[in-house]
Amino acid sequence: MTTTVYGLKNCDTCRKASKWLDRFQVPYTFVDYRDVKPSPETLLDWASQAGGFPALVNRSSTTWRQLPENRKAAASDAEWKLLLREYPQLIRRPVVVSADGVMTQGFSDNGFKQRFGVRA
Repeated sequence: MTTTVYGLKNCDTCRKASKWLDRFQVPYTFVDYRDVKPSPETLLDWASQAGGFPALVNRSSTTWRQLPENRKAAASDAEWKLLLREYPQLIRRPVVVSADGVMTQGFSDNGFKQRFGVRA
């Protein structure tokens, strides 16, 4: 089973997730979404699995806090897709997508153990 981890190369949480996957020998591919921006269709899929576009956004990030208020008040899927393609670093990370298309966000040791069926 191939897992894809989407995030940022310099993100501490993404690095922790990658080290965890390496330690437990879970095969994965890392995609920096500043280099390879998620397609609008991918963003729609992630949003539907996360419970909506607002659930995808890291509202505690510096990038979010620096956005003008009118950009933070996206009212439609089209506005959210535009915002997240322009500022992919706003997406909570890492985004982990398994071969069956199931997406989760974030990293925790217990969450990954459960997700990947690791007993340690």
